[in-house]
Amino acid sequence: MVYATSDGSTGTRLRVGMVGGGRNAFIGAVHRLAMRLDDQIALVAGALSSDPENAAASAAEIGIAQDRSYADYHTMARAEAARPDGIEAVVIVTPNHLHAPIATAFLDAGIDVICDKPLSTTLGEAQALVALARAKNRKFVVTLNNTGYAMVRQAREMVAAGELGRIVSVHAAYIQDWLTLPIDAQGQKQAEWRTDPARAGQSAVLADIGVHAFNLASFISGCEAEAVAADLFTAVPGRRLDDNAHVLVRWSGGARGTILASQTSPGHYNDLSVRIHGDKAGLEWSGTRPEELRFSRYGEETRTLVRGGHGSSEASRRVSRMPAAHPEGYIEAFANLYRDAADIIRVHRSGGAVDPAQAAQVPDVIDGARGVKFVAAAVASSSAGGTWTPALFS
Repeated sequence: MVYATSDGSTGTRLRVGMVGGGRNAFIGAVHRLAMRLDDQIALVAGALSSDPENAAASAAEIGIAQDRSYADYHTMARAEAARPDGIEAVVIVTPNHLHAPIATAFLDAGIDVICDKPLSTTLGEAQALVALARAKNRKFVVTLNNTGYAMVRQAREMVAAGELGRIVSVHAAYIQDWLTLPIDAQGQKQAEWRTDPARAGQSAVLADIGVHAFNLASFISGCEAEAVAADLFTAVPGRRLDDNAHVLVRWSGGARGTILASQTSPGHYNDLSVRIHGDKAGLEWSGTRPEELRFSRYGEETRTLVRGGHGSSEASRRVSRMPAAHPEGYIEAFANLYRDAADIIRVHRSGGAVDPAQAAQVPDVIDGARGVKFVAAAVASSSAGGTWTPALFS
C-alpha cells in the first residue's frame, strides 16, 4: 500500500490490525482517528470484539474486509502471520487484563505491537513482555500519547539541554471528576471494567490515568522513580478499587516530587499537568492549555512559550502541524506518536537502522514496564501504610 509524501516521493503504508475497539468503545475510535491523520497506516484486519457478531458488524462499519475480521485474536495472529500481505503490527485497545496475552500471541507470530496503557496488570507479565520483545526482535510501542504534544517535546529538549540546571523537584497530576458518582455500580460500561480488579488490575486510578502523569513526569525530566511512598483510597463507598492516589516519589539524581491522580474531583474534566524545577529555572505544562509552556528562570519574569511561536525548539517544530495560534490538540498529539511509531516499525522491519533520537520520543515496552512497576510499588506502599517502597524497574 503506497502513499504520496509532501515532497512527491512515495512510501509504503504500515499494515496494522486492531484487537478491541469495536462499536461503542471509546479509545479504539481515538486510535483510528490518530492513525489516519498522516495517512501512513492502513487498518486492514481486526478482532474488534469478544462477541463474534459485534466483531463482524464493527469491522464492516470501518471497512475491514469480511475475510480479515476475526472472532478471536489467536486466530487473527496465526492467519495474519501466514498471509504474504499480513499485518506488520497489531494495535491493542482492550481492557487491561488482556494486554499481555494478546501482545504475547502477536509477538510469538513475529508481529510488532502497539499497545494501549498500561502495559499489563502485573509486574510479572510486564517483565515477560520485555523479554519476549527482545527475544523476537520486535518493536513494541506503548501509547502513552501525551508524549506526542509539541510543547511536551520542547520541555523535554529544554531539560536535556540543561536550561533548568540540576533537577530538584518533579511533580505531575492527573485529575478528573467522571467517577464522582457510583456509575460503575450502575452499569456504565467504561466505569464498570475500570473499577473491576479482574480487568483493571491492582489499581483503578493509577492504571487508568496515573501512569500518564508518571510517564509524562519521567519523559520530560529524564528522571526515573527509585522509590515511592503512597496513599491510595476510594472516595465512593462500595467501589472495588481506588479512585484517588497521592504518591511521594524519590527520583533518580536526587530529585523529589509527587504524582497525584483523582477521578472524583468535581470541576476537573481532564486536568493533566506537570511541573519541573531545577536550580536555575522551572517549567510548567498543562493539558488544558497544551500549546503553551511556562518557563521561569530564577530572578526573571516568567515567559509563556507558544507552539509554533518564536521560542519553539526543533523538537517542537518537527511535530507542529499548523502555524502558531491555529489550535492543535489531543488527536494531533496522538497522531504524532502514531507517525513516529509507523516510521520506526517500517525501518526496523526493512532491516534499516532506527533513528535513536526519534525512537527516544516514543514510549516502548520498557517505558510501559516502568509504569507497571510504579503502580505495583504504589499499591504495595499504600497497603503497608505508606512506607517507602522500591520502584525502579530493572
